[in-house]
Amino acid sequence: MTGTLISLISIIIGIISANTFGSIFKKYSLGFKGNTLIGVFGSILLIKTFGRLGFDPWSIMNNGDFDTFRLIINILFSALGGILGLVVSKFIVSKMNRNSSNN
Repeated sequence: MTGTLISLISIIIGIISANTFGSIFKKYSLGFKGNTLIGVFGSILLIKTFGRLGFDPWSIMNNGDFDTFRLIINILFSALGGILGLVVSKFIVSKMNRNSSNN
């Protein structure tokens, strides 16, 4: 497995988690396209943030060795990033809509 493949898997996990969370909790859904975009950017943001702690794809590969524990942590943070991105973006959208309706 290469670092690029791990990055793509992380992004796909973010997309799946955001769309699944949006379909279960309709209150937070932004539609399929919105959930997909937020899943991509949310997972990338959280992985880049926590990647500095050693959970980035290239640390998982570790010079040819494969660290399963770091991969599991990476996948969990990707899923969490997609979900948190969806919740935060829905909060921002609802605040913007509330402010625009007051004017």
